[in-house]
Amino acid sequence: MTRIDAKFAELNAAGKKAFVAYIMAGDPDYDTSLEVLKGLPDAGVDVIELGLPFTDPMADGPTIQLAGQRALEAGQTLQKTLDMATEFRKGDDTTPIVLMGYYNPIFNRGVDKFLVDAKEAGIDGLIVVDLPPEEDEELCIPAQKAGLNFIRLATPTTDDKRLPKVLQNTSGFVYYVSITGITGAAAAQATDVAPEVARIKAKTDLPVIVGFGIRSPETSESIASVADGCVVGSAIVGELASGKPVSEVLDFVKSLADGAHRA
Repeated sequence: MTRIDAKFAELNAAGKKAFVAYIMAGDPDYDTSLEVLKGLPDAGVDVIELGLPFTDPMADGPTIQLAGQRALEAGQTLQKTLDMATEFRKGDDTTPIVLMGYYNPIFNRGVDKFLVDAKEAGIDGLIVVDLPPEEDEELCIPAQKAGLNFIRLATPTTDDKRLPKVLQNTSGFVYYVSITGITGAAAAQATDVAPEVARIKAKTDLPVIVGFGIRSPETSESIASVADGCVVGSAIVGELASGKPVSEVLDFVKSLADGAHRA
């Protein structure tokens, strides 16, 4: 059982929905980013998604693209991202960390070496958005064998024919993308999301967490109420980008977490 599996079992037993927060590793710089990372659990975050900056993202809107650029310009690397996880683990051995990014930096490091290093750093799961199920032998299956969850995205365009393929080797949770398009582009609507979550849950026992388009405690609550929890990324990254102090960013995160936990 991974930390992700344990966390969802714990939330399920308590009748609570999950709040998942995304930050970009190294944005705006290593030290600030690490301070935010360390503060997330106390702000009510159940699962952390740690973004791995990459020069050519596909699914990210302007907010997260710019965060990746800032991080890369400040010298963030895959190694420094793993170092952040290692530092975080010195004070927290229970909050799951999912590394979210693209395959190129992992491929460059070498899959076998990456998986050993990620496991050692305390990473629990991977979301690699540019590796479809057809390429599961590349990273997904080796990751599962190494004891890491491989989390897949389902979208409004994942029809009933495609869904079983998407779910086939997925573990940890399913990430449902609430809108068609890039991160931060539109607002998620619980009325649209509810039937899609039900459709996915009919095909899997995994928790279904909804992301994209959640910017307020109210939306966090409404989306979590029709799923097993929600993810917020762009809204949190935007707070950091505006130059607010870490304490204010974490206060905002707590308001979102409180919303999800009220659901």
